[in-house]
Amino acid sequence: MKQYFQDIYESVSTVLIGMGVTFRHVFTPSVTQQYTADELPEERWRSPLDIPKESLQDRSRMKLHVKIEDCIGCKQCERACPVDCIHIENERRLKTAPPIFAANGQAIKQTVVQFDIDMSLCCYCQLCVYPCPTDCILMTPDFEFGGDRKGDLLYRYAKEPRDPNPPKPPVRRKFARKKFVRKKGALSKARPRRKVVRRRRAAAPAEAN
Repeated sequence: MKQYFQDIYESVSTVLIGMGVTFRHVFTPSVTQQYTADELPEERWRSPLDIPKESLQDRSRMKLHVKIEDCIGCKQCERACPVDCIHIENERRLKTAPPIFAANGQAIKQTVVQFDIDMSLCCYCQLCVYPCPTDCILMTPDFEFGGDRKGDLLYRYAKEPRDPNPPKPPVRRKFARKKFVRKKGALSKARPRRKVVRRRRAAAPAEAN
C-alpha cells in the first residue's frame, strides 16, 4: 500500500517539475533572430569550436559554381543530375567566328546561352562534377547562400546573349529510290530463262531371291 502512494507522488512531482521549467520559459523574453537579418552571417554560424571556413574537408559538398568560360555545352552534368536542377541551352557557333578554347585546350564549338542551377532542388550528390570534361563545374566550400525567397537560390551563369537569328542546321537531302520501269519490248531482249531439268533417279535393281 505504501508503494502505491509513493508511485503516485513520484509521477505527480515529475510532471510538476517539467511544467515548472516550461512556465519559466513562457515568461522569458524571446531572443529569436530572423534569418539573414544581420550583416555578418559568419558570426551567426560560428561554431563553438571556432572552426575556420578554410578548414572544411576537401570533399565537402556545398554550393555549386560554374566557370562558364570553360563550358563547352556538352550537357553531361545535366544528364547526370538525378533531380534535374541543372538546365542548359546551347547555340552552335558560326564557322566564321574566331576559335576559342577551354582552360584544358579543348575547342568550344557551342555557345552556352543558358546555364541555370536551382540550388533549392540540389541534393549535393556531386554527380554533376565527375563527368565534366573541362572541370568547369565544382562544389565550393561556401555554405552560407540562403535568401529570403526561393528565387534567390536560382543561379544563372550564362553570360552570352541569345542570337535573334540563330543559324539553321543543314538540311539533309533525302535520296528517293528510283523506280525501274520496264519499257515495251524489254522482255524480248531479256535473256531466256533456263529450263530446269530434273533427272529421275534410276530404280534400284531388284534383289535376286
